[in-house]
This record gives sequence, C-alpha cells and structure tokens, in this order.
Amino acid sequence: MLNLIDKIGDWNPQLFRELKGQFKFVNVAIASVTSLLLQLVVTLYHLSNSPDNKYSLTGTYCRLRQIYEPQQTQLFKESNQSKIDELNDFFSKNFCPQNQIDWQLWWREHWEYIFLTFSVIFLFTLLVAGTYLLINDFAKEETRGTLNFIRLSPQSETSILTGKLLGVPSLIYLMILVAVPLHLWAGLSAKIAFSYILGYYAILAGSCIFFYSAALLLSLFSRSFSGSQPLLGLLVSGVIFMFLFITMLLASSYNNSLNNSTAWFRLFNPWDTTNYLFPRLFNLENGSNIKQLQFFYLPLGRNIISVVGFHLLNLGLCSYGILQILKRCFRNPQASIISKKQSYLLVTFCQLMIWGFTLQIGENSYTLDQQVGGNYILLALYNLVLILSLIAVLSPHRQDVQDWARYRHQGVSSQKSIWQDLIWAEKSPALVAIAINLTIVNIPWLIWISFTSIFDTNNGQTWLGNDVDRFKVLLAIALSISVIMIYATIAQLILLLKTPKRSFWAIRIIGAAVFLPPIILEFIGITSQVSTVMSTVWLFSTFPWAGIQGSGTTTVFMAFLAELTFLGWLNLQLTRQVRLAGESATKALLA
Repeated sequence: MLNLIDKIGDWNPQLFRELKGQFKFVNVAIASVTSLLLQLVVTLYHLSNSPDNKYSLTGTYCRLRQIYEPQQTQLFKESNQSKIDELNDFFSKNFCPQNQIDWQLWWREHWEYIFLTFSVIFLFTLLVAGTYLLINDFAKEETRGTLNFIRLSPQSETSILTGKLLGVPSLIYLMILVAVPLHLWAGLSAKIAFSYILGYYAILAGSCIFFYSAALLLSLFSRSFSGSQPLLGLLVSGVIFMFLFITMLLASSYNNSLNNSTAWFRLFNPWDTTNYLFPRLFNLENGSNIKQLQFFYLPLGRNIISVVGFHLLNLGLCSYGILQILKRCFRNPQASIISKKQSYLLVTFCQLMIWGFTLQIGENSYTLDQQVGGNYILLALYNLVLILSLIAVLSPHRQDVQDWARYRHQGVSSQKSIWQDLIWAEKSPALVAIAINLTIVNIPWLIWISFTSIFDTNNGQTWLGNDVDRFKVLLAIALSISVIMIYATIAQLILLLKTPKRSFWAIRIIGAAVFLPPIILEFIGITSQVSTVMSTVWLFSTFPWAGIQGSGTTTVFMAFLAELTFLGWLNLQLTRQVRLAGESATKALLA
C-alpha cells in the first residue's frame, strides 16, 4: 500500500494530496459500512416480496396462472357477477402450491430489480454528491488561501484538475466500488448481457466527467460569491438532482418524442441511454423512444454501439471543451473564458448538433421543409442565446483594448495584419469575431433557403406566413445579423467607458434592448397580423422575422438600410474610442 501511494504521488502529486486528506481510517470505515448497509437494505427489501404460502393462483410466478387467468378474464367479459364472486371466493381460499411457483423466473426478475435499483442509486449519488464535494472543496481552498499556492505549483493544469476530479469525490467512489460486486452479480444473474453492463458503466463514467468538469468550472468563476460558496454547492447539487429527476420522468414517457432539435440536450442526461440498455427500468411497453433517434437521418437508435458511442462522444467533446476552459483560466481567473478561435469551433459544433437532430424523419415522415418549419423557433432561440453569450464572453474591457490599441504596432506591419488581429487577437474588439460567428450560424439557413422549393410553390404559403418569398427571408436574416451586430457594438462601447461596473451596465442595457421591445409590442397588441404599418415596428426588434409577413419587400429593405446606417455610425464611434484609448499618456499630456 505504501509503494502504491508513493507511485500515485510520483504520478500526480495533487491526487496524492487529496487521497491523503480523504482516506483516513474513520472516513473509509464510514463509507464502506454505509455502502454495505445500503446493499443489505436493498437486497432484503426485494427479498421480502418473495412468494409465500398465500401467493395468488393468478400471480406472475405461479405456473397455474395460465389455467385460472383465462377463466377470470372470460367471466369479466360475460359480466356474470355471481360466477365472479364464486371465483373470487375460490381464490381467497386457495393459493398457489410452492412446487408450482416458478422460482427461477422470480430470482431472475428480482436480481434485475436489484440491479436497476443500484443503477439509479449510483447515478444520483455520484452526480449529486460528487458535484457538491467538488464545489465545497474549492470553497475551502479559496478560504484557506491554498488555491493560490496550487496555482503557483510547477504541476501542469491537467495534472491538478485530474487530481481534483479523482481525489475530491474519492470516498463516493469507494462507496460505489464496494457496491459494484453485488451490482455486477445481480446483472449477470438477471441474464443481462455483460456488454450492456459495461455500456452502463461507460455512461456513468462519462456523465461523472462532464458534470464534475462543469462543477469545477463553476467553482472557478464563483469568486464573486465569496462567503456563500458552500451554499452555491448546495444550490448546484439541488439543480442537478432536479435535472436528473425531471429527465428521468421524461425518459419514462414513450410519448415524449426525440425527433426534434431538443434531442441534443436530452443526451446530457443518462436516463434515455440507460433505459435503452435496460428497457425494464421504466417498464415501457414499446421500449425506449431513443430507438427512433436520428442524426442527419442516420439511424443512431438501431443498435447499442451507435447509441452508447454517440452519447459518450457528445459527453466527451463537451467535457474536453470545459477542460480546455479550465486549463485556460485556472492560472489566470481574470482571462476570458474562451478565445476567438475557440468560439468559432464552439459555434460550428453547436450548429452541427442542433441541425443534426433537426433533420430527422419522425413517425409521420415529415419532409425536410416540415422538419425545419417545426424547429425554426427553437433554432432561432438557441442561436440567440449562444450569440448573446459570446458577446458577453468575447468583448474585452477598456484596459485590454487600450493595451491592444497602444502596443499592436509592435507586431503589426500591414493593414492585413490588423484584420488578423481583429479575427484572432484576444484583446482586440470582438465585432469581427461576432460577425464570423453570425456567418457560421446563418450558413445552414442560407443553404436551406437556396435549395428549398417552399418559396416557389403554393403562392408563397409557408410556415412563416403568406406572401413570403425567398428574397424577403434573406432580408430578414440580414436584419437579424444587423440587430445582433448593433447589440455587440453597444456592449463594446459600454465596456470602453471609464465608469465602474461596466459589465453590469452592459448586461442590463443589452438585456433590455433584446427583451423589452418584443414584450412591449406584444403587451400593447402590435403583432405581425395587425396591419402592414404596425407590424413594421417588429423589423427593428430582436425578432425581425415576426414582422416580415405584414411588411412589403421594399419596407423590409429600407429597414435593413436604416439599421445598417446606424450600425456604421456606431462603429465609427467605436473606432474613435479605440483610437483615443490607444494614445499614449505622454501624448495626451502634451496635447
């Protein structure tokens, strides 16, 4: 054991530090005894339901059931009350003989119940308790001041974060490992394929990595909650518990279809895939609805390899992205969450996922236009939230822009390099990066609009409304882009001010600009159905496509020119502010 601990210390000093603090005799004893007691309670509970001397003749495990149950069913169909009472009286006095009970079937099903019970317990225990321990550990490190010492250590970020992920919830891992032999034995005794059990363990490990990485990221950026981080840990654990509970209810309903863009978010919960592996988990007659799942029309739900593989691929890519953010910000918590290059990859990945699950052939064999039409509101909302989040993350503050504007001449020798800076440099204004991300977001829409025939038939009868042609839809997309660029420019101008709490004011102003106009328009009853003049107001809101039906093509084009003019004026002001910020203090003093 000492040699093993020494090897762990050589491989990962942070893990050795965590295990040394966690693996004390009292802690290990409590964790082990708790796990053993839980196993005993679950096993005894299920064994208490074994057939006794008064087991019904029509019970599930009675071999005489096939004789008496048809008689009972026939009497109920004939509605002969006297014979029904006579048969019930017979059942109340006669029970299934012990030699007619199918004990083999009973043991197989009850081993399965034990296996499924522990499968649910493992998920809730690991994800809920583990995330709380990680957030609480970071709070303690921050309070003691040891977190800064860890940041200054020569260990790599990967080594430190891996040590945290493996070491902090180590007692939870111990409780689960003590219960794994019984869980595995119950699964094999229930005739569950060993490959399916391994698939469940892989999903469990992938879910832990994703949720734990997200918990570490939240802990890293929770310094503003100083003094209330343990409360934050309880809150996050409660949210994860509710997430698991609600998604478990959704997975237990076969009518809840996965043939839409929300299917991607369902892949972050482990229940749908677990129910696919073990159909008796939620007792669905037709099995899991994940059997119908498709991705760009590829039938993922046809076999276990594609379902589990895609689930793990999704969790793995998202966990990798979170770990890259952690590595980027662990040494310097003041750094931006992601770089501009990473934002392009993030937006591309999100578009592939939401469009991949949008393009599915559902039970009613929807056409491509019907699939897009049934998801366009969800797609618009997803992308709006994504782009607004990127504006908040990528827009640099005054000091960063000042440093970039003042010292960029040391590495910039041409106008082309300035554009490279605007595309890639972290301290440069984020408008070009936001424009590139908006382009990535709208490429799928432009491809669909270019090739669909929905605007060429039925006199423009589309899911957007009547009298909507291809050119008007393209103008609506251009309006959406210009509106978002206006918000991004305003946010950047606010962050360049010298006033305190610039981020607070930027969030409030942009939030008001995004949500207040649509709310006010709906409240006073100005919708796209009112009149041509009134619906034009929607063209200048966050959702301009809501007003294109009641507006003429010329009106939409003029609205686009007006927004483009305003955007140009804002960018001139931004250029002036950046130039002033970049002037040296000596030059300003001499002036």
